[in-house]
Amino acid sequence: MENFKNVAPLADFDWDAFEKGTVAGGESHEKLVAAYDQTLNNVHEHEVAEGVVTNITKREVVVRIGSKSDGIIPVSEFRYNPELAIGDTVEVYIENLEDKKGQLVLSHKKARASKSWERINEALENKEIIKGFIKCRTKGGMIVDVFGIEAFLPGSQIDVKPIRDYDVFVGKTMEFQVVKINQEYKNVVVSHKALIEAELEAQKQEIISKLEKGQVLEGTVKNITNYGVFIDLGGVDGLVHITDLSWGRVNNPREVVQDDQKLNVVILDFDEEKKRIALGIKQLTPHPWDALDSELKVGDKVKGRVVVMADYGAFVEIAPGVEGLIHVSEMSWSQHLRSAQDFLKVGDEIEAVILTLDRSDRKMSLGIKQLKEDPWANIEEKYPVGSQHSARVRNFTNFGVFVELEEGVDGLIHISDLSWTKKVKHPSEFTQIGVQIDVKVLEIDKDNRRLSLGHKQLEENPWDVFETIFTEGSVHEGTITDLHEKGAVVQLQYGVEGFATPKHLVKEDGSKAVQGEKIEFKVIEFNKDSKRIILSHSRTFEDATRAEARAEKKPRRSAAPRKEETAAIQNQAAATTLGDNDALAALKAMMEKGE
Repeated sequence: MENFKNVAPLADFDWDAFEKGTVAGGESHEKLVAAYDQTLNNVHEHEVAEGVVTNITKREVVVRIGSKSDGIIPVSEFRYNPELAIGDTVEVYIENLEDKKGQLVLSHKKARASKSWERINEALENKEIIKGFIKCRTKGGMIVDVFGIEAFLPGSQIDVKPIRDYDVFVGKTMEFQVVKINQEYKNVVVSHKALIEAELEAQKQEIISKLEKGQVLEGTVKNITNYGVFIDLGGVDGLVHITDLSWGRVNNPREVVQDDQKLNVVILDFDEEKKRIALGIKQLTPHPWDALDSELKVGDKVKGRVVVMADYGAFVEIAPGVEGLIHVSEMSWSQHLRSAQDFLKVGDEIEAVILTLDRSDRKMSLGIKQLKEDPWANIEEKYPVGSQHSARVRNFTNFGVFVELEEGVDGLIHISDLSWTKKVKHPSEFTQIGVQIDVKVLEIDKDNRRLSLGHKQLEENPWDVFETIFTEGSVHEGTITDLHEKGAVVQLQYGVEGFATPKHLVKEDGSKAVQGEKIEFKVIEFNKDSKRIILSHSRTFEDATRAEARAEKKPRRSAAPRKEETAAIQNQAAATTLGDNDALAALKAMMEKGE
């Protein structure tokens, strides 16, 4: 007992009040209990209640709902709302009023999910602006946490301008508007672009209302396409067509501008209703034609680069924005129709001569053949009549062969001037396209740029010699090379061809000669001018028979026939073909009567 100290009781302690249940200050024990009970919310497990944030750490958010203890919620459940602060009222789902540790177990995520579809539909109906957390990328867009529901954000709905890097948006909290809900599949589509379009629309209307043609504005390259460049003018877009980027030819707009580049543009035209704005960049600099050398004139030589090719010609840029056309007819002195691609290609650096120059219409025509001398300028000196040359066969016609002696100098060999001896039906029988052929100049037509040429004239006319060999009445051996209804072509010596009609092909035994047969023929006609030899095989034995008949009858004649009878016999013999037996019989009868 010595360890206990004597403690004097309080002199003013009211033991009677203590026994009656009252406390200092006059309040009863029952009132205190009632007051304490009032601090307890009427909450139950598995219900949603409201709580107040009392503390926030890196990992946890402490929420008080008026119970005996505070509940702890992982901070990750609030990542959609980075502005969460102590004192904010939040919804929580009561999972357990007291776990093994006596801890109140709460969930903000489940509280959100329990009311999420109701909230989502309200947001769609009221066009409410809501916040969401971008969780990750997915095909075609992003996944956004909205009220604990995973919603889809299409890539085209992130911003009004094209997005080049989607990854920069992952982990961000942004404002959205619900644009579509599929109740059956619980799909939600949200848009961030929709929030700024209304604001941009108002900005566009204000900007367009202040636009004027010719006004120069600063803009930013927003998008580059094959046909032009879209420029952001600070809330409204305009298009610089590819033809308005530069005075020179532009194959790709990226040759002139780059993404996000800031530059000055001039307003060319705009449609206030359709909100279309046409812009230009090249118009900010003087037209190159205005700066073209004033001393430049027709006949001057210029250098340039081929920028465009067409079948009919080539466009050559002699200065940025200053082009001239070289027509295909001005590329070569040749008269043959050809394509411009045979002479030039895009990118060629060339020299040309100015043929026409119109500064008012800003047009220029050029030529490159003028850099060479016109071959027809001194044609009489280079290709005089009677001179011999080698030419290349270019083309055939039914009446002759077109040849080219050099570029721009063409000539025609008539079919009758190909050979002295051979009957040429078509030039393809005599020569081939692309081969060289020797020619002799027969005539010059300078006005029409055409030469008359001959091939056979390179040799002497053999018909002068043939005239002494193939005399009428002479007999020669020949081979039938071609046989048809009108007669046969006969190959004679020295490469000469003759012709025999069907009745002159009858042999002595009455049969007809056939193709390939080699027999004797008598010349019954020779025409040097038309180079024609008419032959007969029948005459070779008919004339001999006639001569024998005359020899037999001559001794028995008592008197010479009268002059009139002799003339009649000669006329009849001349008119009768020796292959006609009836005519021979008549001739024989007349001669016997004369005796």
